[in-house]
Amino acid sequence: MQGVTGILRRMADVVYPPVCAACGALTARHGALCPSCWQSVHFIEHPFCDVLGIPFAFNHETGIDSEGGRLVSAKAIAEPPRYDRLRAVAIHDGVARKLVHGLKYRDRTELAIMMASWMQRAGGDHLLRCDGIVPVPLHWTRFASRKFNQSAELARHLSRLCDRPLLASTLKRVKRTSRQVGLSAKGRKDNVRAAFAIVPGHESDVFGKRLVLVDDVHTTGATVSAASALLKRAGATEVTVLTFALAISAPI
Repeated sequence: MQGVTGILRRMADVVYPPVCAACGALTARHGALCPSCWQSVHFIEHPFCDVLGIPFAFNHETGIDSEGGRLVSAKAIAEPPRYDRLRAVAIHDGVARKLVHGLKYRDRTELAIMMASWMQRAGGDHLLRCDGIVPVPLHWTRFASRKFNQSAELARHLSRLCDRPLLASTLKRVKRTSRQVGLSAKGRKDNVRAAFAIVPGHESDVFGKRLVLVDDVHTTGATVSAASALLKRAGATEVTVLTFALAISAPI
């Protein structure tokens, strides 16, 4: 049976050869990047702020070595976020931005599998020890027009990869917000204020639980901050934000 499956797979590769998920160049396997695109992705590696997830090379800070060996930026100390920590795969530029836009705006849901596998590595132990994975929800009107939620697609694959519960029906967006693109930082915060709620009957999904909140990209953080604040008020003991891309204004 495995031999037949292999033959069918090779036949399919002849008809639909594997290509780079970003540029379309031929690759050795499906769901991968070509060497050129791979090398251009700015992956986030240590050292980075343990709270905000920002590489110190970008924010030009020395970092503070606190108890436990954690590196925490001055910004995280001065302006603590509503979540406990943020982790991201890559800087939101170039190929990473192209993948995010392909999933979000071009209905390339097949990208979610590859992107989630990279997010699994970025989430590390926080994913493995969490009690549930919560995608940032869309308002029902936007979901109806788009037909899918990119954050839920990423969360679904992460749930399968990590064997952790997918809590796709726990958090809902009760306010139809404007598009965040183009808004000021204050405008984004105002836009998502009171935008989320816990679905009645799902309070036990949150109370006393360690949760991973999944989104595709982190820009100003207004959306995940609003969602994290609600989860904390509902009794979550820990909220880790996990995104594919992290927008940073400073140049490389």
